[in-house]
Amino acid sequence: MKHLLSTLALTVLLVACGPSKNTSNDLAVSNPIVTNINLTAVSNDKVPVVINPGRFTEETVTYYLPKVVQGTYSVSAFGRFVDDFKALDYNGNPLEFTHPEENTWVISNAQQLDKIVYNVNDTFDIEDEGGIGGETPFSPAGTNIEPDNYVLNLHGFIGYFDNLKNNQYTLDVTAPATFKHSSALQANASKPNADGTAITNSYFAPRYFDITDNPMMYGDLSIEEFMVDDIKVVLSVYSPNKTHSAADLKPSMFKMMKGQKAYLGDINTTPRYDIFLYLADDSEGAPKGFGALEHHTSTVVVLMEGMSIDALEESMIDIVSHEFFHIVTPLSVHSEDVHYFDYNNPTFSKHLWMYEGITEYFAQHFQVYEGLITNDQFYAQLMEKIQTSGYFDDTMSFTLMSENILDAPYADNYINVYSKGALIGMCIDILMREESNGQRSMISLMKELSGRYGTNKPFKDAELIAEISEMTYPSVASFLKNHVEGTTPIDYNVFFNKVGLTLGDKKIETSYIQDGSGFIFDGDREKMTLNFSEGVANNSFWTEEGLLPGDIVKEVSGKILSLENAQALIGEMYQWQPGADYKIKVERDGKELEFKGKLKQAYTISKSLIEDENSTTAQKELREAWLKG
Repeated sequence: MKHLLSTLALTVLLVACGPSKNTSNDLAVSNPIVTNINLTAVSNDKVPVVINPGRFTEETVTYYLPKVVQGTYSVSAFGRFVDDFKALDYNGNPLEFTHPEENTWVISNAQQLDKIVYNVNDTFDIEDEGGIGGETPFSPAGTNIEPDNYVLNLHGFIGYFDNLKNNQYTLDVTAPATFKHSSALQANASKPNADGTAITNSYFAPRYFDITDNPMMYGDLSIEEFMVDDIKVVLSVYSPNKTHSAADLKPSMFKMMKGQKAYLGDINTTPRYDIFLYLADDSEGAPKGFGALEHHTSTVVVLMEGMSIDALEESMIDIVSHEFFHIVTPLSVHSEDVHYFDYNNPTFSKHLWMYEGITEYFAQHFQVYEGLITNDQFYAQLMEKIQTSGYFDDTMSFTLMSENILDAPYADNYINVYSKGALIGMCIDILMREESNGQRSMISLMKELSGRYGTNKPFKDAELIAEISEMTYPSVASFLKNHVEGTTPIDYNVFFNKVGLTLGDKKIETSYIQDGSGFIFDGDREKMTLNFSEGVANNSFWTEEGLLPGDIVKEVSGKILSLENAQALIGEMYQWQPGADYKIKVERDGKELEFKGKLKQAYTISKSLIEDENSTTAQKELREAWLKG
């Protein structure tokens, strides 16, 4: 800690007292890149950005904004959102540059380059036109510019020079003095302007990765802090209509993360973890791509503001528990592809099964392990993942898919990392506990890998499977070879039998958009309609209310349904809770029918995991070790 603080103090001193640009000490290769984002000078929904790199000796330099950012596994192309790009010499005159590709600017006569200035558009309010994520928006990776809220995923504002990616950065963010702010990158100084209407916060980043890995939020926020053992958690919430606050969510987040920390034990890779939650209303320009983007010590979450507090807590537990476990992987355990990530020509690791799949498994397993949910609830989660994974190619090699994730046909199978990837974690966990008489597990294996590697030491991508095989057991090695590298589908019954579980029909709770097999809607793009499918007959609530297969959905809660808003409205229905009022209009045989009243718990008959009454002592003991430790 003393060394880190000394380095930081020295860097700040150099920036504040460094020599002028006319000396040999101001070379770009040996000085931090000085950057500024001014939230008080927004014009036409654009934020001005200044990049001051120091003096170049090259004739030509190239400046990039990211094409791909870590954790997204898709093309974002943040250069699309830059306007009015200018390269200025020391006299303020423009230098020539070319713009050969949407994320790239090549600047001539770079020895005269003083600074780069440009304006940045946000992505939230243009998702209908092609924001981050394309046809399926992914708002958590995007940016927001509103009078009372700024979501600063810094990869959308600040770029890098081709030969300076490992340079240090300083960043000044100037904002109205009335704004609250929170950042995973900690400010080392704050300075008000002359009349006290604005404050400039100054930040330091050791390299460009730390710029992209540390989001910020400014504006009319509610912020709560709490300690989970020795980790400080900072929860920042923006709710445009003040429907929810950080204080509302603090108890459930504390309980959840307390359980996670107990599950992790001595894995302790960060002293602070930030949660940034943007709650979207249904106004024009509000973000529509809900979910979360993980960073090493923080996460950006976008959800719907209109959810009840119970539904919001449920979603946050599901999402944030996953993101927090990323402090294990890829923060502590990651490959060279991750550590030396190329934002414009990326190569991808073979091990999404671990980064996302194992993380998702931990996010489910810790809840039953720490007594936050019942065994049956955990079994239901596993069955849902088996059901979802059935929609994808079950013979596709996971390692081959991972390293080719931007390309067809692999890109369309990415979402399976959260289903089959998690089930891979389950299978390895059961094998580890079986082979070790309950002494080792998936989490203990990750702890061992964390000890070998860590935040600053990546593993070699092609060697990880062999290394895990050597560290564990022949059964694990065989499983990885056949079902992760190989193309053999997993027979989950083999693993359920090890812990005394069988499949049987069971009445279980379900949502208002599902039955025991999946969603209860069909879409017809030619007719631009959404109708109830045959599955509605296996949803007790809709059956009792009188809905039938083929009924065309016209309105939900007074909102006319279209293909454009179908995702949002169906998402709202998923969040419905028993006891609330509901109203839905459908068309049947050319006639419009309205159904309304109070929601009751929906049930369905589904294939479920059942604890076998005839389980052997060995099966029961292994099940106990798996679920309770």
